Amino acid sequence: MTTGPIPTLKKISESDQTVAAPEHDVRGRKVVNTAGDELGKIGDLLIDEEGRKVRFLLVEHGGFLGMGEKKTFIPVDGVTHVADDYVQIGSSQEQVSKAPEYDPELADESGYYDSVYTHYGFPPFWGPGYVYPPYPYYR
Repeated sequence: MTTGPIPTLKKISESDQTVAAPEHDVRGRKVVNTAGDELGKIGDLLIDEEGRKVRFLLVEHGGFLGMGEKKTFIPVDGVTHVADDYVQIGSSQEQVSKAPEYDPELADESGYYDSVYTHYGFPPFWGPGYVYPPYPYYR
């Protein structure tokens, strides 16, 4: 699926970028699906510094008291609604739990990002004709 060079992505917490307004910062909010199932919480945002856009939510889920917790990326294309205390996505609990696991050693590799987009069924942002989703943070 990869068609060209992918811009470098970085956690917003490790960059000099900020969210436009504090009320638009979704880090720490719960992630729920359309059925209302709680899927985890947003630990960070992965941004394309060059394009100045959020590309993925880093979601922490599973485990107990930090033990056995899994971290996965969800493309922003999957966000269906943003509320004051949660972000809703259109994916099932099973789909999120089976997503490619985030590994800091692989996170900057195109194959990993490609596998995340393929898993969720969205076209990658670096592909031809990609249109950034209407940003629900600015409702």
